[in-house]
Amino acid sequence: MNFPFYIARRYLFSKSSSNAINIITIIAAIGVFAGAFALFIVLSGFSGLKDFSLSFSNQYDPDLKVLPASGKTFNFSEEEKEQLKNIAGISTFSEVIEERVFLDFRSKNKTAYIKGVDENFLKVNHLDSALIRGVWFHPTESQVVIGNNISRELNLGVFDYMSLLKVLVPRPGTGQVLDPTRAFNSQNVVVSGIYSINEELDDKYVYSSLDFARELLSLKPTEITGLELKLKPGADPETVVTEVQAAIEDGIEIKNRAQLNDALYKMLNTENLAVYLIFTLVLIIALFNVVGSIIMVILDKRENIKTLHSLGATPRQIKNIFFTQGVFLTLLGGSLGLIFSLILVFMQLEYDLVMITPSLPYPVSITWQNIVLVMVTITSLGMLASWIAANRSKKALNA
Repeated sequence: MNFPFYIARRYLFSKSSSNAINIITIIAAIGVFAGAFALFIVLSGFSGLKDFSLSFSNQYDPDLKVLPASGKTFNFSEEEKEQLKNIAGISTFSEVIEERVFLDFRSKNKTAYIKGVDENFLKVNHLDSALIRGVWFHPTESQVVIGNNISRELNLGVFDYMSLLKVLVPRPGTGQVLDPTRAFNSQNVVVSGIYSINEELDDKYVYSSLDFARELLSLKPTEITGLELKLKPGADPETVVTEVQAAIEDGIEIKNRAQLNDALYKMLNTENLAVYLIFTLVLIIALFNVVGSIIMVILDKRENIKTLHSLGATPRQIKNIFFTQGVFLTLLGGSLGLIFSLILVFMQLEYDLVMITPSLPYPVSITWQNIVLVMVTITSLGMLASWIAANRSKKALNA
């Protein structure tokens, strides 16, 4: 058995002659335990919050979205449509038209976005599952589906044929408009359904048929503002992107879900990094106890150190004894902290110990990345703390 390893194990698990040193060692182990426990709990909580926040975009955003490289629209001909249908990785796709509009209902006004979609839209995006009242619009009728926030602000219900919602958009063209009544294209519509996803989306979109949006915006039959693509399971997104770019002649850019929600991903990743750094600082403070504990053991074992040196142990071997003891202490406390935190997170997943609302448990997630991150952090910081403390053995040898 390795000599420093054997001695370090004896020093770690045997009682010292000084009761104070035993207490300091226990406090050091508890500090490492608490640091690892807290770090994994917080990382699991933020992973759960991240998954919960992204669940909306993952459910209601397409796998890929085709947008014009410049301007607001691009041409999408029948020939290009047939080419997209022949791309192996695409399950289905939907043509969409989006533009900012003004909503007017009983002298109440609001800005929103009209989103005209074709008959394939619900195959790409299961938005109809988010309806809380009414039904999805009929493609041949002047009907729209609105968000819950829009409904509340305008006091709008479903299928109110006595009071129609007016949708207005600035009329395209140049020059000064002298007649205000000719400044806008407008259409009266009936609300067929109300959806609820989250605060932002409920306040943003009014869904209509593609033909309704095209007529309202005075667009050509081949003009659209985007394509939403659903990929087949196992399809390579990069390959599909290349094939789509080759199929469409107009300048386009293609974004995946992460790119469509770039600001949200950046915010979540920044918050996660900030919390990790804060709790790593707490762990560093806890590891000062390990440094103190090893130094106290070195001072207590001064006579033993001299005896070992007299028996032939080199200063390097003596230093490795206390370095190994510090690493053992850190790994023991860190491993126990990780195990207990895993148990607690698992119990939250299974039994909903902490609730945000009566029906919503606090989201947590167990990932191997977090487990590895905690162990790497504990191990690296523990080795650094042990190395700093073990250097004290040289002074004890010369004392």
